[in-house]
Amino acid sequence: MDRLARNLDDLRRIVQALTGRGIRIEFVKEHLLFTGEDSPMANLMLSVMGAFAEFERALIRERQREGIVLAKQRGVYRGRKRVLSPDGLADARRRVDAGDKKAQIARELGISRETLYQYLRTAP
Repeated sequence: MDRLARNLDDLRRIVQALTGRGIRIEFVKEHLLFTGEDSPMANLMLSVMGAFAEFERALIRERQREGIVLAKQRGVYRGRKRVLSPDGLADARRRVDAGDKKAQIARELGISRETLYQYLRTAP
């Protein structure tokens, strides 16, 4: 259930949309079945189980953020290593200034176009 939707509202919307199209939804782990003609108790259970899943995910994310802050303070967490070297970035910038297509440059460097844009925005 917690993998189906981002939050409780999204879960309800998905279940209603699918059951409205005549699709039967069964959550095996939670032992819940939705057919479109659901009882008030089934809707309550969906809300309760969805709320707990959303709460649990929020706790996990909060602990993760706290762990990253502590790791950064210890100097352990530095993020992902840079893909482009300063020379590679200078070459990419030169090619962009010369009018080469950014998508082509990114493909040749083995990075996404968005990554190239980020490099170009942050580097002097």
